[in-house]
Amino acid sequence: MNTKKGDGRRAETRLRLFTAAVEVIAEQGYTAATVDAIAERAGVAKGTVFYNFGSKEALFAALLEHGIQRLADALGEADTGQAPLDALDAVVMAQLRFFEEYGAFARVLLAEMWRTAWQDAVARLREQALGVYAGVLRRAVTEGAIRDDLDVETAATAVFGMVLTVSIERRALRPDRPIEQLHATLVDLLHRRVSG
Repeated sequence: MNTKKGDGRRAETRLRLFTAAVEVIAEQGYTAATVDAIAERAGVAKGTVFYNFGSKEALFAALLEHGIQRLADALGEADTGQAPLDALDAVVMAQLRFFEEYGAFARVLLAEMWRTAWQDAVARLREQALGVYAGVLRRAVTEGAIRDDLDVETAATAVFGMVLTVSIERRALRPDRPIEQLHATLVDLLHRRVSG
């Protein structure tokens, strides 16, 4: 029983550290962010960061893993077996909503993950999150809903990047734009281009 309670507290502490780290890194960049600033933002002692992760690098790697898994889960849940173009629309909306809720993570993802140190995270993003898009697009090709000469992997990357960029632009410059308006514009562009 104590182990479960301890595990729950540790998971809660790690989540607080993830939240603090993503906020600090989004504000200052990875290089400028310090363990002291992250610990202070999380309301814990600096030693708590090291106890849970060992280093700032390990914290950031775990943060990327956690965020990418949550994103992949959100995208996967949106693909509920409906017709491929409807599934594509749902996955785009899920990504917009995810980045609406986790805007700091979107900024960190865009700014920091292309560093050589995080290439494992990039591979997981490609496999998990982009894999949802690729799966939907493959189904659409198989069912004849889109062009059969579509480069599915490139299209999946392009759609993900387009939605990420639009999400960040909205948060930074046009927060008054309804997410539904963004979604309608994005899916209109997609439907016009991928269906030939």
